[in-house]
Amino acid sequence: MKWTKRIFLFLAVNFLVMVTISLVTNLLGVKPYLHKQGIDYTQLMLFCLVWGFGGAFISLLLSKTMAKWMMGVKVIDPQTHNQTENHLLQTVHRLATQAGISRMPEVGIYDSPEVNAFATGPTKNRALVAVSSGLLQRMSPAQVEGVLGHEVAHVANGDMVTMTLVQGIINAFVMFFARIIAYAASQFVREDSRRMVQMLVTIVLEIAFSILGAMVVATFSRWREFRADAGGANLAGRGKMIEALKGLQRTLEIAQVDDNQAVAAFKISGKKNKFLQLLSTHPPLEERIRRLENSY
Repeated sequence: MKWTKRIFLFLAVNFLVMVTISLVTNLLGVKPYLHKQGIDYTQLMLFCLVWGFGGAFISLLLSKTMAKWMMGVKVIDPQTHNQTENHLLQTVHRLATQAGISRMPEVGIYDSPEVNAFATGPTKNRALVAVSSGLLQRMSPAQVEGVLGHEVAHVANGDMVTMTLVQGIINAFVMFFARIIAYAASQFVREDSRRMVQMLVTIVLEIAFSILGAMVVATFSRWREFRADAGGANLAGRGKMIEALKGLQRTLEIAQVDDNQAVAAFKISGKKNKFLQLLSTHPPLEERIRRLENSY
């Protein structure tokens, strides 16, 4: 039932994205970029920018709502009398205040055995910090605080918006260069075959360029994880942040996960080949712990 709901929401959001961007292109007066005389580079650039950034920003705007729906996150009532919920709420709010966030993030819990925590939302003043029930069960209060410090640091750093901008730029470049090269390639075949060749070459190049773009995004993501670790250490304390990472490391060892499995919190995974490391959004645990231990 959960997968059916997730698939439905995924399709619904993508339909909404397509309709919204189509309306925006019409409102902006974006015209077809292909003519008998060649490519209109201005129109192509506008087309790629609207579609490249449009999807990324719509996803960002819906991120908090989608997380609640798809993950089943239960937002904690500020008036809760549950001791665990109240402690979680107070901890996030204290860390957020230390981080200079003016509007406190919503705090939620979702039912899952995985050790996971995440922060999402369109802006740092409209954020959601959520943890799994598995994380609360397997980690000590000090370790949980370290995890929360890391997630609040993401919010304070504006990482959700920054990642959206980076992804939007990559999307636009991928679309732009794929279409230019595909058009050039189509000029070497018969005129009646050009449209088909152009379409096929565009698809192949978008896939290839998207993989290269994913490496760029992943590189930036790994850098922001180091920054969030440092921020978590400043907010919750270096010892708690290190203990949180070591706790995740022990969980990884106990679970005896293989190369293709992961401890969900911070998207930590086991050993990977060099190519997969280029696509990894999070640095190895050992390196993160070493950087924190050597930072003072």
